[in-house]
Amino acid sequence: MSETIASGDYVLLFLDEKRKWLVRVREGEVLHTHKGVVDLGSLMGMPYGCMVKSSKGEEFFVVKPTLADFALKAKRATQIIYPKDLGFILMNLAVGRGSRVVEAGTGSGVLTGVLASWVMPEGRVYSYEVREEFLKVARKNLERMGVMDYVELKNKDVVEGIEEGDVDAVVLDMATPWLVVGHAYRVLKAGRVMASFSPTIEQVQKTVLEMEKVGFVDVRTYECFLREMIVKEGRTRPESFIVGHTGYITFGRKVIRDI
Repeated sequence: MSETIASGDYVLLFLDEKRKWLVRVREGEVLHTHKGVVDLGSLMGMPYGCMVKSSKGEEFFVVKPTLADFALKAKRATQIIYPKDLGFILMNLAVGRGSRVVEAGTGSGVLTGVLASWVMPEGRVYSYEVREEFLKVARKNLERMGVMDYVELKNKDVVEGIEEGDVDAVVLDMATPWLVVGHAYRVLKAGRVMASFSPTIEQVQKTVLEMEKVGFVDVRTYECFLREMIVKEGRTRPESFIVGHTGYITFGRKVIRDI
């Protein structure tokens, strides 16, 4: 049975590969595009995957948005972490439903929302951010993603300490992650993972040295590249323009040496 669209749901309106709109379905709401106006209220009760016509007769397909859609179309207070990096981070954290995760900083809240969607409904993400204006943007993005109930936003400087303890993962996306490595080691459960995302290799070097100093093992750093293929009969080729360097991702595992 097809899932139907309800009032308040977010949907992705697909015109073609380059033109997609993430919108919320509500009575009386419309979307204005260069291809005509789409009545969003008329989508209530319709199944995902259906087609709707604009006022100009253009056909839009209505699909359920993915986490990648929410990430790429989030309101931005800061540079976001791209889906290619988000997925790789998740796969290396050893967290899931019911996990407790500490994150710093919140930024636009994209990583926060992805983590929350992974640990909900029993789990929780504790996200530290010193810039209050960033938290306001992040809150809107988290509400849009439907995960705000599983996040605790904290307008605090994580360099001064992490209030939580016995957590399942620590994820850092901040300018000076090496200053938090000791705090991360203290609050992590034994055997669990800390991850750090940094745009420059100098940040990585300082962070890795500090991780090894405090006792993390299996410390390793990656850079992810993703290239879409343009598939056309007789002229299939790689996409000419790609998102290149975004950042380096470093992981390490906490161990206890004095047992």
